[in-house]
Amino acid sequence: MPRLGVNIDHVATLRQARGGREPDPVWAAALAELGGADGITIHLREDRRHIQDRDLRLLRETVQVRLNLEMAVAPEIVELALQAKPDQVTLVPERREELTTEGGLDVAGQIDRVGEAVRRLEHAGIEVSLFIDPDPRQVDATVALGVAAAELHTGRYAEAPEGPERLRELEALRRSGEALVAARLGLHAGHGLNYRNVADVAHIPRMAELNIGHSIICRAVLVGLTQAVREMKDAIDRTSAASIDG
Repeated sequence: MPRLGVNIDHVATLRQARGGREPDPVWAAALAELGGADGITIHLREDRRHIQDRDLRLLRETVQVRLNLEMAVAPEIVELALQAKPDQVTLVPERREELTTEGGLDVAGQIDRVGEAVRRLEHAGIEVSLFIDPDPRQVDATVALGVAAAELHTGRYAEAPEGPERLRELEALRRSGEALVAARLGLHAGHGLNYRNVADVAHIPRMAELNIGHSIICRAVLVGLTQAVREMKDAIDRTSAASIDG
């Protein structure tokens, strides 16, 4: 079963809405771990719209599972990552006006810039993953950089209606996954995954890690974060009828 990385950015978003101290992402991380999270994922954005420098520092001190820092290829953020030394950094694209990450990193179009950040992070002993679209050009560029892993952007799959369109997007993920695994990269996936659509992605061969945030936090409003994480772990482990029939 793939590892589940629980993204707690939305807990920080709620805190920042009032500019106060609660809910605290540090508490949320502890509750997610109690629910069985294999990792905690945070995105330290350049505009600090949710996760703050203080959160990164305290989570590095308190998280008992893998800490995955999503971040842009920006010198300031790279420096903070080098100081904090999370277990994993996932390099993602970032635009100030977007509500959430809207697509994969253009590794092929900025391979020198991405490569320099990768080298600095790896030299510090930090495992690096690149968040990319399931596109052969981006897969090839990612493989060329020799990073530890790649996280496939599952947004188009998650947004596609059930039926032929979603199956096409799932096949694109599978093909890209095969290429990454063949190159000995760790296979990760995330974005838009929820309790209903996660099973087929979880069962892509050699899938090692899924990073999920919004769906889990939404469920947590109703049942609590620990239970919401447990339910997502169950959903990942459950082979869908479509997978069995296929």
